[in-house]
Amino acid sequence: MKAYVAGVGMTRFEKPETREWQYWDMAREAGEAALADAGISYTDVEQVPVGYCFQPSTAGQRAAYELGLTGVPVYNVNNNCATGATALMLARQLVEGGGCDCVLALGFEKMRKGALGAGADGGDFAASPVARHYGIMAARHGFGATPPTAQIFGGAAREHMDRYGTTEAQLAAVAAKNHRHSVHNPYAQFRDAHDVDEILAARTVHRPLTRLQCSPTSDGAAAAVVVSERFAERRGPGGLTEIVAQAMVTDTAESFASGSCIDVVGQPMSREAARQAYERAGLGIDDVDVVELHDCFSVNELLTYEALGMCPAGESGALVESGATTYGGRWVVNPSGGLISKGHPLGATGLAQTAELVWQLRGEAGERQVPGARVGLAHNIGLGGAAVVTLLRAG
Repeated sequence: MKAYVAGVGMTRFEKPETREWQYWDMAREAGEAALADAGISYTDVEQVPVGYCFQPSTAGQRAAYELGLTGVPVYNVNNNCATGATALMLARQLVEGGGCDCVLALGFEKMRKGALGAGADGGDFAASPVARHYGIMAARHGFGATPPTAQIFGGAAREHMDRYGTTEAQLAAVAAKNHRHSVHNPYAQFRDAHDVDEILAARTVHRPLTRLQCSPTSDGAAAAVVVSERFAERRGPGGLTEIVAQAMVTDTAESFASGSCIDVVGQPMSREAARQAYERAGLGIDDVDVVELHDCFSVNELLTYEALGMCPAGESGALVESGATTYGGRWVVNPSGGLISKGHPLGATGLAQTAELVWQLRGEAGERQVPGARVGLAHNIGLGGAAVVTLLRAG
């Protein structure tokens, strides 16, 4: 049975502690928007996977109760930065399996100011689920006083530069593109354009990554209503976006065998998830028009170009410099501004990517519309690890 996205909604992504709201307020705002977009009420919803990382157990129920008290199952989902896409995947599986006709995938995060830590609750690094990942980094690059996530992706950037001759200007070109795209996104946390020189001149977070190449901590929520064919037929035509294929891959031996940060931050996972999604869909990257990918740091966009098959290994820096991944090029990548500009509330990110692609495929993206977009690809990845690739097609 096919699954369709019938409605999407999201809040504006905000800098933490700048708006007076709680996680259930943002979840209500995004959830109500998605339900309204689908033209349904919460009483039509049969199950609710809810994604978040930093709220307590059963926060999913507390958030969903803002939409109604109907007694439906609520699943609390935590898969690090890939949480939102994981919630969407569960919704799709529930519908495709025939057990449900209407599922609401919801994701939110209320974060604290400042950079993320190394994933060790209470400071016990040995107990961290990502201790193995950071151990690989430390063995090759050491472990410094800068934010750990910036260190591990900075290590990947330096390896890419050493291996392929990638330049700091090419890394900055990723951020310049995404900041430029965000100017037209009313949901984005940052809406200022910055050129390559400004990005290179910004404060260094961890060499070679500057502040304007790093995604911020954010508050916000996003949601998607996923429905079956039979539900869609009862509801009536219009506004449907097909989930053509979806694949999730977790770390394999390849992630750790090389001792490379390029591998340990997830390029092998992303490559395999893309391969599986293309095979299931009967589509390839050449069929895709618009991409929302996980640019938590500028280097990860370059790594993902290669993983998705947009270019051979080592040629991603030249690809972004050529203009192939912006308006007028072969693909438009991160028309929303991506994580770097739109923001990155972990539990909401994958569903915000879905919302952007649905708007693009419906032709409803306003000034950031990709002309003639028919097929979209979302890529959401989390250390620890999980990579989710989703292919969507206009209805």
